[in-house]
Amino acid sequence: ADGPLSEKRMMRLLEFEGYDVLVYTYRAGTIFPEHEHPRPKCDGVIEGVLRITVGEKAWDLGPGDRIYLPAGTRHRAEVVGNETVVSLDATLW
Repeated sequence: ADGPLSEKRMMRLLEFEGYDVLVYTYRAGTIFPEHEHPRPKCDGVIEGVLRITVGEKAWDLGPGDRIYLPAGTRHRAEVVGNETVVSLDATLW
């Protein structure tokens, strides 16, 4: 319903929701150890697969997927597979 996936389209959607959005690329093998953010956060994937793990639950985010994490949520992330991940990192201020 939103039309074809694009970085610009997802960025506009997140900005409309009130988020400040940055674009990052992560190479295969990138791992972010468990951490938290002081503000609500959303990760959206444009390319590749990014695994977000909260406690014992894990979600593999592919193109077009988003995950919303409340402030203070302990989580970790890693690139799955050999493809570079292009991710929108959105923070609610």
